Amino acid sequence: MKVILIEKVKTLGTIGEIVNVSAGFARNYLYPNKLAILADEKNSNVLKDKQKALAKKIEAEKNVALATKKKLEGITVELIKKVGANGRLFGAVTSTDIAKELEKAGVSIERRLLAFDGSIKSLGTYEVKAKLFNDVVATFNLKVAIDAAMAEELKKQQAEAQKRNAEKKAKAEAAKAAAAAEAEAAANAE
Repeated sequence: MKVILIEKVKTLGTIGEIVNVSAGFARNYLYPNKLAILADEKNSNVLKDKQKALAKKIEAEKNVALATKKKLEGITVELIKKVGANGRLFGAVTSTDIAKELEKAGVSIERRLLAFDGSIKSLGTYEVKAKLFNDVVATFNLKVAIDAAMAEELKKQQAEAQKRNAEKKAKAEAAKAAAAAEAEAAANAE
């Protein structure tokens, strides 16, 4: 069933768009909340008549999107995550995590509007895009960092591992030297 949106619906689209939805969704949610009208010939003509009013609404939403884009452009959002001994994250960074972190920074963006390449499963800096409106896309950086206490703990673990490896190497060299001395003594005895 095709409907014309008369308000912005987060999961569907913006004002004036003609979208395809299930009959139940339109009947039970969109129509009662006055978010959409049936996309028939009569309503299409009515929509053309209301185009000026809708254009103002669309322009207002676009201005809000542009203001949000200005806030987002060039900022770096930092996420502190737990990391395993191999340097990989426990789990992955999701769009929900990024949206919550942006909320803390004072920018409210729905998680569905955020997009990034692949999945984020390791430390580093990543580029995230937010599609704020039809032709308004903001790009910002996401830095995934390790918790300071955990970083200290990992350094200690690595230092202990290096110490154990050095001890094993020293024992192996001592055993090798002892075997070489024993072989030399056996060769001298003959």
